[in-house]
Amino acid sequence: MSAPGARVAASDQGPGVRRRAWAELLEGRVERQKLSPEGEQKVRESAVRLLRSHLNLSDLILEVEGPPCDQLCLHQLLDCDDPEAHTNLSSSLIGSALRDQATRLGIPVAVLSSQVVASGLMRICEADTRPPPKVLLTPDQRKKLSSLLEIAQNLLAQSMFSRLYFCQELWKAQNSLLLEAVWRLHVQNVVSIPELLESRADTQAVVVWLCKDLGLLCEQIEAPCQHAEVARAVLADLVQMFVLRGFQKSEGMRGDGAPAQMAQTLEAMAAGVQEGSPAYKAGSCWFGVFSGPMCQSVLSAETLKRWFCHTLTQILTHKPVLKVSDAIQMQREWSFARTPALLSGLYRRLFVILSPEELVGHLQDVLETQEVNWRHVLSCVSTLVICLPDAQQLINGCVTRLLARAFESWDLDSMVLAFLVVRQAALEGPAVFPSYATWFQATFGSARGVHSCSKKALVFLFKFLSDLVPFEVPRYLQVHILHPPLVPGKYRTLLTDYVALAKTRLADLKVSIDNMGLYEDLSSAGDVTQPQSQASQDVEKALAVFEHTGKVPVAILEASIFRRSYYLSHFLPALLTPRVLPRAPDSREALIESLRRADKIPPALYSTYCQACSTAGQKQPEDAAQGGEVEPSCAEEPLDLLMAALQELRACMTDPTQHDVLSAQVAMVSERLHSVLGLSEDVGSGEAAPVQLSIQAPELQLREQKLVDLLLMSFCQNLLAASSVAPPDRQGPWATHFVRALCGRRFLPAVLTRLCQLLRHQGPNLSASHVLGLAALAVHLGESRSALPKVHVGPPAPARGLPLPEFIDSLLPCAAQQALALCLKFSTAAISYSLCKFSQSHELLHSCLSPGLIKKFQFIMFRWFPEARDPPSQEDLASPPWRPLCLPSVDWRRTALCLWKQRALQELLKKEGFQLTYRDWLQLEIEIQPEVDFLSDTERQDFQQWAIHQHFLPMPSAAGGCDGDLEAACTTLVDVLMDFCQSSRSYHHSENSDLVLTGCKGNRDIFSRLQEMVADLEQGPAPLGHTTPHGHFLFGVFRRRLQALTHGWDMASRLQRQQELLTCKRTLLGLPPSMLVSSPRAEQPATPSCADFFHLVNSELRNFSHDGALTHDITAHFFRGLLNTCARSRDPSLAADLALTTCQTQCPLLLTSALLWWSSLEPELHCRWRRWSQSPLPAELRKLQEAHLFAESLLPPHTSPAPGPSWLCAAALHFAIQRARKESLRQELGKLNGQGDELFVSLFFFSLMGLLSSYLTTQAIGSLRALDICAEILGCLQRRRISWLLVFQLIEADVPLGRTLLGLAPDHQVRLLPVAFYSLLPYFDEDALLTEDAFLHVALNMYLKLVGLFVAGETGAVWTVARGGELPTQAGRPRKPDNKCPSVSAAIDTSVPRKELLTRGRAAGCEWRL
Repeated sequence: MSAPGARVAASDQGPGVRRRAWAELLEGRVERQKLSPEGEQKVRESAVRLLRSHLNLSDLILEVEGPPCDQLCLHQLLDCDDPEAHTNLSSSLIGSALRDQATRLGIPVAVLSSQVVASGLMRICEADTRPPPKVLLTPDQRKKLSSLLEIAQNLLAQSMFSRLYFCQELWKAQNSLLLEAVWRLHVQNVVSIPELLESRADTQAVVVWLCKDLGLLCEQIEAPCQHAEVARAVLADLVQMFVLRGFQKSEGMRGDGAPAQMAQTLEAMAAGVQEGSPAYKAGSCWFGVFSGPMCQSVLSAETLKRWFCHTLTQILTHKPVLKVSDAIQMQREWSFARTPALLSGLYRRLFVILSPEELVGHLQDVLETQEVNWRHVLSCVSTLVICLPDAQQLINGCVTRLLARAFESWDLDSMVLAFLVVRQAALEGPAVFPSYATWFQATFGSARGVHSCSKKALVFLFKFLSDLVPFEVPRYLQVHILHPPLVPGKYRTLLTDYVALAKTRLADLKVSIDNMGLYEDLSSAGDVTQPQSQASQDVEKALAVFEHTGKVPVAILEASIFRRSYYLSHFLPALLTPRVLPRAPDSREALIESLRRADKIPPALYSTYCQACSTAGQKQPEDAAQGGEVEPSCAEEPLDLLMAALQELRACMTDPTQHDVLSAQVAMVSERLHSVLGLSEDVGSGEAAPVQLSIQAPELQLREQKLVDLLLMSFCQNLLAASSVAPPDRQGPWATHFVRALCGRRFLPAVLTRLCQLLRHQGPNLSASHVLGLAALAVHLGESRSALPKVHVGPPAPARGLPLPEFIDSLLPCAAQQALALCLKFSTAAISYSLCKFSQSHELLHSCLSPGLIKKFQFIMFRWFPEARDPPSQEDLASPPWRPLCLPSVDWRRTALCLWKQRALQELLKKEGFQLTYRDWLQLEIEIQPEVDFLSDTERQDFQQWAIHQHFLPMPSAAGGCDGDLEAACTTLVDVLMDFCQSSRSYHHSENSDLVLTGCKGNRDIFSRLQEMVADLEQGPAPLGHTTPHGHFLFGVFRRRLQALTHGWDMASRLQRQQELLTCKRTLLGLPPSMLVSSPRAEQPATPSCADFFHLVNSELRNFSHDGALTHDITAHFFRGLLNTCARSRDPSLAADLALTTCQTQCPLLLTSALLWWSSLEPELHCRWRRWSQSPLPAELRKLQEAHLFAESLLPPHTSPAPGPSWLCAAALHFAIQRARKESLRQELGKLNGQGDELFVSLFFFSLMGLLSSYLTTQAIGSLRALDICAEILGCLQRRRISWLLVFQLIEADVPLGRTLLGLAPDHQVRLLPVAFYSLLPYFDEDALLTEDAFLHVALNMYLKLVGLFVAGETGAVWTVARGGELPTQAGRPRKPDNKCPSVSAAIDTSVPRKELLTRGRAAGCEWRL
């Protein structure tokens, strides 16, 4: 490129002359002239001056680049797609161009360069189209910024760039400046971040900007994004730079080594997170920089320590708003477990770099020199003692120094610090720090304490403790009273005055000083411990101390003097519990003797204890071993001695000459058993505690199981051995004594648990000898039932306590073939043994056998043996078949039949309580699982029909039958079926979807028998008088069962009632639908009766309906039954119309349910009706059809007049609106012009019910949508000036519409109308309400009901106001009826004066408060 004059001269040359390039000209000069170094420098300087004075930047770029252009700016260069575009330009030429431009503008070239680069940087930062906030660059921005920074570096190298001016230009566009761009300026040495920050005069603005961007950067790191690694690099470099500038001490750097902005930035970041910033993850990321690896690579240990100390100081001193009194009261809430995870994590990171000594020393310095945040300080102390092993010693040293300083200069601040730190450390438990009581006693309980140097020190201490009393928790007051400071006698008044003050405070807090135990842990959260339980713990701890030291614990001696009430009333009774004294005195006896010698036990109390122990010892059985000869086996274990005793007992069984010593040998076994178990104390007096046992999952320890198995096996073997010699009635009482030996209070649970495991869970695997022995054992357990506790078992058995015979019976279910087989074997063995053993004692026979077991035996005999169904013969007089049971191979079926024919058994079965009644048979038969039944389906059906129709139906009621009454048989069957479905046993079985009721296994065939019997009843002639006085038997069962349930609005009662109703409904659905409607009378007009079903719907099903309708199944079932019944009348249409007309007034919920399901219900009704009649549907059914069409026509353009009752059309409209799910109903509601006001009021009521349903159920439409619907309907009512307050006075207003609407809503939703009222409060028209005098009455009544719902509940006086209307209208006052809706407005009293209303409201409120 040349000057303008040169360019013109070249253009004047002829066309044949080739234009020489500037490079060729220069090259020729260089070849022709050889200059010295000085000459070269002069030529270079002259060339630069020439270029500066004559070159044009645009022309220069034009010649270098080739294509002509008028101007090329820097941002165009950066925007070029070619990444090497800028490198083709000579840096010196760009610098020359900038100098030329600066000369023409008259400004320094450095200023111009800084402006150009700053402008380019801002353009790059602003090029990002992402929404703010943002701190990172995009890949395209990074590429452009890299080009710009290379140019800036070249300018810096030529001294043509001003960092200061560049920083000032950047701050002018601070809001557009991205943190990553600043970081890249710093990394590539264009402008350092400290230099950039120092260039801004407004330090606070810089700190705010930097903290904001650092927070955003941390959020970017935690968020899943592709630039997270870049963000981490930015954060790491920034932190390193901050710490190096702020906390590194080196020569040449100012004071603390950093500008004020750096420290303030760290403070602001820490303060923002400490205040609970919503950016939790960002705070966690920021705290992660203290983890060490991010900074330790470039930072020295000393720098890190200074940084961490500074951070710790900022945390401890951040916002010191809490007072010392607050800390005293609240420090229990600041333990390590309750410290926020972020804060405790930061503490732990700080503890890694700082040594424990440095931490404690720094903590003490901060506490002594600055105002602190007590929550942070005390949580730091808790973290110290938890995380650092040496913290206890260091904390003690710190506290000692604080106390010394406090008593030297009478410094209350040091005293407060010492007490707070000690109490906080003690809160973490004795494992890491001694309890506060221990520390207080050790510090002030001796003459070496810091308080004992002078009277002034004592006054200072007690003055401090007295000042704390109003803020102290009871625990610390108890410590100060029970472990008081040591005070010389002449200054005793100081202590007594403080103790009096502390006791007064405890009395105000209703805490007794005697409730504190001798060894109570004061680090626990509770303030008061029950003295009885604490005394037992004190005894155990005192015994442990006594065993360790051999001396009476000091705590006991002190309690006998200073806490005599607790010592005499609680501790000594717990210590002197009567027991059987051991032969060699143990530690308890030694402690008692030591206290007696020291006169610490009153003589009368000790004498009573000795007498009680002597009585307990006399009750033990005499040592049977003393009379017999025992082999010298003193070194044997107790279990070996027990086994030897059992072997000797078995040897005696088969030797007739040894029968007289059987009782002594059993006593030997009993003693050895107690020795094995260590149950010497088991032979005490008192009522035995009930046994707790789980049938489903019985658990037993291995040692106990082995011991029980040993004893049970011995009993079975001994029984067989004895039976081989003599029958049971001639074997003597050995079996009774043996069983009693197993029934000790502490061993009986193990025996019963093992019986449960064997019979219920391992029954099919038991051999015949096992079954025989366990059956005999069960008989003897029943023999001792009066002396044994009851057994409480879990589901599926009842929760009440069971006597042992009933417990054994519960272990033998009858659900499957194997279970029935075991039950038959066990019951045959038990009945045979008891008939043989107690044939001469009928009382014992009745007590040792469970009636349930005998009934199960009868049930199985009837079921498995057709010959047992015939009347038994009276010819067999043989003895019960006990002998065949003892044979190695037992034919159980033959033995059972033999037993069945015994006259003794048949006579027993005639006794009251042992007869198998119809109800008993149903309860057992319903548990049978058909898929594992011994009988086939045909055999099972034949058996069930025989049992019902041939056995129990003709049986007299006195014997458990039905007296031939088929309805009574159906009633009992329904009752048993529902009981089974509600019992826990039905839920124990596995699910089966093809069963009728609730998936209960086994009830399928039984329900089939019910269907057959009900069909037989329905097809038979009607009873005399056509109807029974109590209605249909099925609804009588439902009514009786529902009345037996508890009434209430609590969740448990509602769920129980709902479960019962679900069973009722499923029972109805499984029976013919004509049961719901009784046949019409023969006379005209023919009116089917549905009173029983209407009562069930109105009283029960309504409360579990949804949105004004029943479920589809029960609705369709009713209409099927109605049409079936009407078809048998003389005029089916008339009968149906009369029934549905009655339904409008007596059970409107059925009609609204039909409207909801009309789309699926209508085709079935049409089809059924056409079977019997060619005429159209009955008129009342057509009204339902028209109401449905009317509601559906609300959405298309044309709307027909509303047919039928207004509430019915409103229900149809409500269902249509819910199905349509439109955003706005204003247009549709406008189509209802000309409709009656009651239609709008009813529609408003249905919308309120929908709103409440949306609050209560997840299946309903959204609550916001439901609220919008209510608001739009309310607005329509207000625009039409229709009085809508009746909806909230349905209970008080006795009008037909109100009664109808109440019959359509569940009671719990009616109770929740106040919630709907106040939900719609923002939508009320204030101007319209000014004209409604009744509004204040309604609003106050709704408020009182709302209070009743949330505070007093149904039983409160406010609920009485809600139910009965305690705010009646004043008689004699004129009313203001609404001409548009007289029936509605007449129900609203608008004449109650406000003064009277408020007076009554206050009275109701007072009653509620009482």
